[in-house]
Amino acid sequence: MNRIVILVFEEVDLLDVGGPYEVFLTADRIQNRTSGESIFEVIVASPDGAPVTSYGGMGLVPQRSVDEIDHADVIVIPGAIAIETVCATESVRAAVAALIERSTIATSVCTGAFLLADQGVLAGRPWTTHFEDVDDLAVRSGSNDGRALVRWVDTGDVVTAGGLSSGIAMSLHMVERLADRELAVATARQIEYEWDPDAGVTAAGGAG
Repeated sequence: MNRIVILVFEEVDLLDVGGPYEVFLTADRIQNRTSGESIFEVIVASPDGAPVTSYGGMGLVPQRSVDEIDHADVIVIPGAIAIETVCATESVRAAVAALIERSTIATSVCTGAFLLADQGVLAGRPWTTHFEDVDDLAVRSGSNDGRALVRWVDTGDVVTAGGLSSGIAMSLHMVERLADRELAVATARQIEYEWDPDAGVTAAGGAG
């Protein structure tokens, strides 16, 4: 079973969290319905396990603290409108660093890529983020290989998604990668999302 850990924090963007959450839960439900087996365990964690308030005021209740996560196959680092404030929050930075260390694949949605960049994992590899933030992230990451207006960039152990709903597209790509195309397509159909499996970029990873 693949363990998917989604990080939440104060002022997190709701769609960055909810999109991947629904994709992986739905894929697991379809797999369970057809084979009787689960394929994804989806865990939402905050830095200290406490509830957080997303951008706009909706509350989110995580299932665990980051300290309670001993390993993850995939981590999802969402973004925020006020990403500079989030990046300056030590508890979030520490949570991201801990999750990267304990995971096999690190993914980000939208400006969540800034949190990965601060840990040095984007240096020397292609990436994407919200199209408005590509230039700023190029400076931040030490990599000028930013890809604007693509749904995701997969470099193996790091996968970055573009803005907002791109997190759904990237998560469907991860379903295909961890399971198969058939399950990804069935999941997209179930959530009524028009998914293009060729809307992303697969490229060689870097040394980050």
